[in-house]
Amino acid sequence: MKNENWLQWNQEKIDSFQEIFLHWYHQEKRNLPWRANTHPYNIWISEIMLQQTRVDTVIGYYYRFMEEFPTIKDLAEADEQKLLKIWEGLGYYSRARNLKVAAQQIMADFGGEFPETPEEISQLKGIGPYTTGAISSISFGLPEPAIDGNIMRVVSRLFEIEEDIAKASSRKVFDAATRAIISHEQPGEMNQAFMDLGSDICNPTAPRCEECPIQQFCLAYQNQRQTEFPVKTKKAKPKDVYYVAGAIENQQNEFLLLQRPETGLLAKMWHFPLQEVSKQEYEELLRTWEKSQENAQLTLDLVAEELAPQIFDELPVVWQKKHYGEITHVFSHLKWHVLLFYGRTRTSFTPEQGRWVPESSFDTYVFPKPQQKLVTQFNKYQKVDKDF
Repeated sequence: MKNENWLQWNQEKIDSFQEIFLHWYHQEKRNLPWRANTHPYNIWISEIMLQQTRVDTVIGYYYRFMEEFPTIKDLAEADEQKLLKIWEGLGYYSRARNLKVAAQQIMADFGGEFPETPEEISQLKGIGPYTTGAISSISFGLPEPAIDGNIMRVVSRLFEIEEDIAKASSRKVFDAATRAIISHEQPGEMNQAFMDLGSDICNPTAPRCEECPIQQFCLAYQNQRQTEFPVKTKKAKPKDVYYVAGAIENQQNEFLLLQRPETGLLAKMWHFPLQEVSKQEYEELLRTWEKSQENAQLTLDLVAEELAPQIFDELPVVWQKKHYGEITHVFSHLKWHVLLFYGRTRTSFTPEQGRWVPESSFDTYVFPKPQQKLVTQFNKYQKVDKDF
């Protein structure tokens, strides 16, 4: 540990800091729907949704989720596909699945009542130290820090903490520093003050220190080192992965959708058939089957012999002799590049884990973000190619 500057604060300074910071929060706090009350169910759902997701995105999802699953019991008994459909677009779908498992734990182990101690809360599926701290402090008034990126940024500048926030071991340092200054009378309000300050004024790249209510306590501000904190090593660049996608239509104007396996990335969600290819194959397809209208039209009586062996060669499909463009999507560790082709079939076949679905019913299936992008891409180009 390089420094423990928070240990230099006496009680008088801590009291002054808390008074000034909490006064600012009560005057300037954001009006958010989950702040209407401190019920642990509301706080839990909102905090899980807010992980890796912007506040303005979460608000609409929060309203829809609470309307559909207003109680822990409703969530515990939720149909998984319905749950994932409500969650669709938020990403990181394991969060939604973990919510249901945790709700079932609460029903089975705690008599349907949300547990009230940090030790019990942390036993719930999908709840880590941050969410435990948020629920404990906001709902139950316990002086537990809720250490997230916002708090680490604010506290690192406040005390010039030089530990790397990308390392899990650094959390102990931020936990100790925050515990030293958190209000025991209003711990939930204090944690939310850190959240609000970090999300707006004490932002990552251009902190607006002239507007900061606690600048007089901030070592980084006093030493003009704001942009040096927090210390964070860069993430590894996501690995590029290349796919070809097929929008395959049958004579009943239905499209083939495949369901992903029960575990792994995008588990149990639906998408157009995908085939992984090498970067070289992807670039060759992208270049060879460019989005040009020349010789693009193809009737069902013709076969794109040059194209058929290269993608989905096991499927009896006639492919249009051009692609429909590409989409990209970045996961935390992967970057998908997907090139879309359109084909038709007269043959009756249904692959394992597959289903033929009219486009009018797409909204009843859980689509991951890449599939949503592919449907948008398909509709864009299909308007041009009505004669195929």
